[in-house]
Amino acid sequence: MTSKYIPLENFLRDLPATQKEVKLKFEQIEKILKSKLPSSANEDRRWWDHETEGNHVNKRSWAKAGWKIDSLDVNKKWVRFVI
Repeated sequence: MTSKYIPLENFLRDLPATQKEVKLKFEQIEKILKSKLPSSANEDRRWWDHETEGNHVNKRSWAKAGWKIDSLDVNKKWVRFVI
């Protein structure tokens, strides 16, 4: 099964090794994905906090690239990933 979040995984994986954090607006993530984020991503922090197991392919995409979420603001529509 391919995930619509693979482009985000690839984007994060392709960042320079010296880069230890990246802050992205939800709009930027949608451009990377060439797809809209689900409404739950825009409304509820829990969408970003899902486990890496099961059907939560969104988190697995950044976790597989070696990144985790450091902070986010669903009201201002941004998320900061760190290694």
